[in-house]
Amino acid sequence: MRYPPHILEEIRARLPASDVVGRRVRLKKAGREWRGLSPFNSEKTPSFYVNDQKQFYHCFSSGKHGDVFTFLMETEGLSFPEAVERLAGEAGVTLPAPTADSREMETKRAGAFEVMEMAAAYFEDQLKGRAGSEARAYLDRRQLGPEIQGRFRIGYAANDRYALRDHLAAKDVDKDLMAELGLLVTGDDIKVPYDKFRDRVMFPITDSRGRVIAFGGRAMQKDAKAKYMNSPETPLFHKGQILYNLHGARKAAHDRGTIIAVEGYVDVIAMTLAGHPNAVAGLGTALTEDQIALLWRNADEPILCFDGDGAGQRAAFKALDVALPGLTPGKSLRFAILPEGQDPDDLLRSEGKGAIDRVLEGARPLVEVLWSRATDGAALDTPERRAGLAKTIREMVAGIRDETVRRFYRDEIEGRLRSLSPQANQGRRGAYEPRGGGSRPAFQRMPRPGDPPPSPRITTRFNPLFAGETSASGPVPYRDREAMIVSSLLIHPELLGIEAEDLAELELGDSDAQALRSLLLDQHADAGQPDVEVLENRLARAGLTDAAARLASHVRPGDRWTLDAHADPVRLEDALRQAVILHRRSGALNSELRLAERAMVEDETEANFAWLCDVKQRMAVVAGADSEDDVPGADEAAAR
Repeated sequence: MRYPPHILEEIRARLPASDVVGRRVRLKKAGREWRGLSPFNSEKTPSFYVNDQKQFYHCFSSGKHGDVFTFLMETEGLSFPEAVERLAGEAGVTLPAPTADSREMETKRAGAFEVMEMAAAYFEDQLKGRAGSEARAYLDRRQLGPEIQGRFRIGYAANDRYALRDHLAAKDVDKDLMAELGLLVTGDDIKVPYDKFRDRVMFPITDSRGRVIAFGGRAMQKDAKAKYMNSPETPLFHKGQILYNLHGARKAAHDRGTIIAVEGYVDVIAMTLAGHPNAVAGLGTALTEDQIALLWRNADEPILCFDGDGAGQRAAFKALDVALPGLTPGKSLRFAILPEGQDPDDLLRSEGKGAIDRVLEGARPLVEVLWSRATDGAALDTPERRAGLAKTIREMVAGIRDETVRRFYRDEIEGRLRSLSPQANQGRRGAYEPRGGGSRPAFQRMPRPGDPPPSPRITTRFNPLFAGETSASGPVPYRDREAMIVSSLLIHPELLGIEAEDLAELELGDSDAQALRSLLLDQHADAGQPDVEVLENRLARAGLTDAAARLASHVRPGDRWTLDAHADPVRLEDALRQAVILHRRSGALNSELRLAERAMVEDETEANFAWLCDVKQRMAVVAGADSEDDVPGADEAAAR
């Protein structure tokens, strides 16, 4: 534990809860307690109480409660260490001295933050100077004037290979540190390191405390390989755990009770100009679990506002898939889709702030988007097709980990499925519904809206191997499928343009697969779609040639055709997509299995047993899909 309990108790003792809470909530004495309006919900009658003796607050309208540290975390979005450090300073409590190792690490991090701040200031100066004239003209055309430039610290990286490097070197910044922070491009085949960002409008990316940790750059040249480029992963920056503008949006999100996630930097700025400063953005990939958790820390029902094109719709569906398993009571998402072909900046400039407001007001609940994705355009005119829909959507709902939310979703979905039945629509009895007074117990009355879902009857045996390997500690996660995905991309790197986002998000258990995945993604970020020869040279320089051979040896016989350099590209792309889907589904089910087993150990109820059986049955289905793909000769038969 970083902070001993006695230190936390001393802070609480020196800072009455009513003092800390009273800075944000107007409190009135009510007996031995303090009372005020909830800071979490709009209300007219006070339901928020603070007790100094217990050093505790409780909000009856929202159910939230905790101590002074929790209050800062809930109302200001601080992390626990941040809350402790702030209150310790106010209380005059000295926190434990760090060890020699931690002091060295903190000193190094402080130096890294200082270098990133120097780089951000340099880019800002460049935008204001002669070199930034074209960038300023571009920003003016986008109606991003000096005020907004200063607010978001927008800058410019000159079209010079060594401008930033020489500027920082003149301030005694070590080139190795510049490279470690993603400011320089280095490599065994690069004799002289050079600036990563050149001729780009620069957007600083900050952490939750407002410190610059990375950059995003928008190319000025129309023929640039990458229109937008982010800093690579560094000791300060992990893009799957950060949201652009979270520091700036946090207070507005709390005040308004919601937060809006859009797709890019300029979208965030457009939302701010439209009167929605509670906007944040992902960083070039689909939203991750960590990013959605950040959104939920700042609002119970964040709004995801995506562009009105195919890519925007795919981003919405990916976010839905990521968020669905983690839904908890009161925590969900809403989806606002922009008009086709427009992003927030386009809509703001063409139709004004009112158009943005109307899009946000029309945000749809997650369950509506889930249902629409499954049913829009689907042919549901036969029992078989309706059964297929039911199977698909039930499998998705079953992935929700929280039992209460899962039960309510099942009720909702079962009611919607029943409404699709011709009998339900025409008010007729189904063919197998018994008449009143019948004595055949096998045919009970048809389900009605509001009925709880039936308990599953499991009749199949579960295959625990997942077509993977086992060790003394249990299953080794799907090494053969990991091998097929990564190895085929090493042979066919041209497919990285399609698979890069999915590859970055896959959970890989094999160390060789992890190392090779990192190399593929780095090469894709640096050079777009490399050819095989370039990739082989990079493998050799990184010492990963043997790792690639080891990984390829784990590819199942039925999948070895994917390692053929002349494999049918259409068939290969389809096989890769299916493998990625199976791998993601297997990972989610494996996580759910652990939760279900734990729940069964803690509480042997019928509901927990049914959940466990249901998970195992779905895992058996995935394992069956794997085994079908590996039938000897299956790929040759499919080719014919």
